[in-house]
Amino acid sequence: MRRSVFFAALCVCLLGAALTRAQQAAPTPDAAMPDKSERYRIGFQDVLDIQVYRHEDLKQRVSVNQNGTISLFRLDHPVVAVCRTERELASEIADAYREKYLRDPEVNVVVFEQHSQPVAVIGAVEKPGSFYITRKYQLLEMLALAGGPNKEAGTRLLVARTGSSSNCHDSDTHTVSDQIMISDFKIRDVQEGKVTFWMQPGDVVSVLDSDVVYMYGNVNKQGAIRVREPITLTQAIASSEGLTRSASKDNIRILRQKSGGTDREELVFNLDQIDKGKIKDPYLESGDIVAVSEDSAKKVLLGIGDALRNSVPSVLYRLP
Repeated sequence: MRRSVFFAALCVCLLGAALTRAQQAAPTPDAAMPDKSERYRIGFQDVLDIQVYRHEDLKQRVSVNQNGTISLFRLDHPVVAVCRTERELASEIADAYREKYLRDPEVNVVVFEQHSQPVAVIGAVEKPGSFYITRKYQLLEMLALAGGPNKEAGTRLLVARTGSSSNCHDSDTHTVSDQIMISDFKIRDVQEGKVTFWMQPGDVVSVLDSDVVYMYGNVNKQGAIRVREPITLTQAIASSEGLTRSASKDNIRILRQKSGGTDREELVFNLDQIDKGKIKDPYLESGDIVAVSEDSAKKVLLGIGDALRNSVPSVLYRLP
């Protein structure tokens, strides 16, 4: 399990640019009473308790085999268990006993341990781990099970859809694919119920760390700013305790990494024009470097790199 979670997490990092957004219907109000399509379906390696009324000798605890069947006392052939609900499997077992052994058996099946339908939540959450789901869950519910985003969380989360390990296909279950689908969400939108996303077995939720922008040059406090909400250029400068006296307002540069590469483009802004409303105050993106300096881009990058390598305590600070 740890290897699969690690692989999915790695795919999240590598495929973060391949984003698809999924929006589906809101959940039913009574989540405690799921309909047939929402009931837990038995999967491989689940452990089941089997009871036959008035026949203690037939009581047993069994694991679902790799071929999806279980072997029971007094039955000549295995019974298919995978993809059945508890009630459906109980009916199947009763039919099997009725055929040659019992006149009117009453069978009860209970899933004692669930090992087939995990959803993993990793990253910047309070309680990362794998959670075994017994009904349909929304993304917001999975966040709650993991204790919610922690203080290191940023503004976004990713869901990697790796496919179900239960292999149950019906009108309410998607076919397993060898491809991993990546969905991107804003955490606040999920928390406020603006978007909903139904989880599937095998999904991996990755809550990303805080977004980071870097301040360099003629500001009173250089270094990295960790932010959990969108931030504009002027807000970032204010968070850096403003410009120094030697700063030039007409040549504020944003060094932004180009999509799909390592090169950076330079965006130049004039603070006076922003203050007068002639141009919009631009929003920064994670990884942006705000250079309030005449230094070359190469020198700016070297300066930022040196600061990070030296782990200067004053480099990292938070928005108030």
